[in-house]
Amino acid sequence: MKFVVSPQHIISAGGYIVETEFPYRNLIVVNPTPEPIKMEIPIFNVEWIEEHRKLGLEIIPIKDEDTFLTAFKRAKAKLDAQIEKSTS
Repeated sequence: MKFVVSPQHIISAGGYIVETEFPYRNLIVVNPTPEPIKMEIPIFNVEWIEEHRKLGLEIIPIKDEDTFLTAFKRAKAKLDAQIEKSTS
C-alpha cells in the first residue's frame, strides 16, 4: 500500500510500523520537496528508511529514549525555514 506525503509537509509514521523488533518507536517523515512523494506502508524493516531517503524524504528515527515532540518541533522548524528561504 502507498501513502502520499504532501509537498513540504511533515508526518509521524509510527502507526505504520508493524515489525515488533523494529529498533525505533516512531519515524518522523519530512517531504521538503515541492512535489508529493509516495511512501510504502506498512513499515517492516530498517531498510525502509534508506529506500525512502533515496526518494527525497527526510526520515528521523525516534528511539525509546528520544522525546518525540522535541524532534518533531525541530524538524518542523527546519522545514519552515527551508520553505521561507525558497519563497524569498
